[in-house]
Amino acid sequence: MPKLALDTIPQTNATGYPPEYAAVVAGRWYRRLAPAAGLEDFGVSHVVLKPGAWSAQRHWHTGEDELVVMIAGEAVLVDDGGETVMRAGDIAAFPKNDGNGHVLQNRGEADCVFVAIGRSAESACYYPDIDMHLAPGAGYRRKDGSAF
Repeated sequence: MPKLALDTIPQTNATGYPPEYAAVVAGRWYRRLAPAAGLEDFGVSHVVLKPGAWSAQRHWHTGEDELVVMIAGEAVLVDDGGETVMRAGDIAAFPKNDGNGHVLQNRGEADCVFVAIGRSAESACYYPDIDMHLAPGAGYRRKDGSAF
C-alpha cells in the first residue's frame, strides 16, 4: 500500500556533526521516508523541530537540490537574504550549488513539522558560519581540510 504509517517508521535525532556543532540539532527528530517507501532516486524526511531546535547548521550543497514543505507550526528560514517566517503550507526551494546557506530554526513554543526532499546521494556541503565542510567520502572536515 502506498500510504506510509509514520508511527511504524523509526524516528531519530541522530547527527553526524562533530560534538561542538551538534547541540542546535539535538531537538530535531526525523524519519527517513524514502527507504520505508522503497524510493531510491531521492531522499525524503519527515522532520519535527522541537522549540529551540534547528534543522541543521546553516549550509548549502554542491550536488543536491532541496525542497521543504511546511506541515505544521512555524520556523524561521535563515539564509543569505535574511530571515523569512515559514508556516504550514509554505514551501522553500534550495537549488544545488547556489551558495545560499540556509537553515530552519524553531524559535516558537510549539513543535514545527515539515517534509524535506533532496537527493539521496552524498554531495559536498558547505557551512558558511562555522569551521566545517562535508567532503564526500571523507566526512566532516575543518575548512583547512583537517579532520575533527
